Amino acid sequence: MNTDFTTSRLTGWGRTSPSTASVAQVSRDNVAGLLKDPYRRGVLMRGLGRSYGDAAQNAGGVVLSLEGSAEETVLDAATGTLTAGAGASLHDLLKVIVPQGFFVPVTPGTRFVTVGGAIASDIHGKNHHVEGSFGNHVRQLTLMLADGTVHEIGPDQNPTLFWATVGGMGLTGVILEATFSLIPIETSLCTVNTIRCRNIDVLIDEMSHGDDDHRYSVAWADLLATGSRLGRSVLWRGDHTKLAELSSKEAADALKYEPKHLATVPPLIPSFGFVNKMSSTLFNELWFRKEPRRKNGGHKSIPAYFHPLDAIGSWNRVYGNGGFLQYQFALPFGREDELRQIVERIAVSKTASPLVVLKRFGDANPAPLSFPMPGWTLTVDIPTRAEGLGQLLHSLDEVVMQSGGRHYLAKDAHTTPTAIRRGYPRLDEWKQIQRSVDPGQLWQSDLARRLELI
Repeated sequence: MNTDFTTSRLTGWGRTSPSTASVAQVSRDNVAGLLKDPYRRGVLMRGLGRSYGDAAQNAGGVVLSLEGSAEETVLDAATGTLTAGAGASLHDLLKVIVPQGFFVPVTPGTRFVTVGGAIASDIHGKNHHVEGSFGNHVRQLTLMLADGTVHEIGPDQNPTLFWATVGGMGLTGVILEATFSLIPIETSLCTVNTIRCRNIDVLIDEMSHGDDDHRYSVAWADLLATGSRLGRSVLWRGDHTKLAELSSKEAADALKYEPKHLATVPPLIPSFGFVNKMSSTLFNELWFRKEPRRKNGGHKSIPAYFHPLDAIGSWNRVYGNGGFLQYQFALPFGREDELRQIVERIAVSKTASPLVVLKRFGDANPAPLSFPMPGWTLTVDIPTRAEGLGQLLHSLDEVVMQSGGRHYLAKDAHTTPTAIRRGYPRLDEWKQIQRSVDPGQLWQSDLARRLELI
């Protein structure tokens, strides 16, 4: 079988911990043939590289990328489901389904995620508090195991392997195709309510009492502000706009979907980047002040509300050569004091960039390695050059672990096997399932080795 491999240096979206692997793009038809060859350092499937750490890297091994597009998707409007190849991206799918009156069941902050990656990472979005993560909406998927056999699995068909694959970081097999439910929509707009909160305590109270009235909720927080302004925030809660809310002129093209590309960050920028204490402080002040204290009923397009950063290509370059870490954790409800403690530690350290997000999670699903749990999740981007970063993050890890929380594998670039084992009490159960379908440990990744997942 002729497959063109190239030796490539890979990183995650945070551009940290690069490693080199033999990389090739493959079709669904020739994956099985490639698995017959012995690879000392194993094989890993890689989507669009939007995991922030080393989850989609395999140092010294083989990394395969599955071809995919929206052309072969099957939309069943009667059942509100979509069948798509694992290599198709949410970006491609949205261009097809939005004009036909449907939206993906879950989307993270970027639409440049493949269907396979969405399942392997069990992505979550602004609607987790009411509708769960991506795996909750998968009806069936096609999985190729290490021995080349192909199996149809789902929540009602080999559920043990299905839920091990959801959130399993690509370590149970190759996801070839999936069928999942969609959200019917009448327009391509979202009706968004904006609330400016003077500190983290006001934000927590507001989200605790109002989020369940809306399908989507997300907050930006200023993690450079201290004192009485600690964690000052802007909260956006939204729902898909109904046709009746539009004027006759707007209604004429209610399902128009045209994501805009505004600019691309050039590859040649200063090695130290543009994100520092001064620039972040200025940005945070302007960002907080530009938002109204309270506004109900504003309209935003799907790209503007769900994927604002996608309008800027290669935005991860602004952190410079060293890249950045995205630190994301979840804490159970009832641990708000610890959440506030973490926010305060980060604020005092003056290390955070302006990219900070707080959300509420709803119920967890049955997947042993799925990240969301009932509670709070905070996401913070921090430049790797920040002084004392390692010490800070490990101190935060202790608070997370002692509070019964966990870290997100798709974002992780620094935690330890101990932190993951404590955060995921069903890890041994997952390992047993994984080994039963991959006894020769074909599936490998830098993340799996670093965190002793396999």
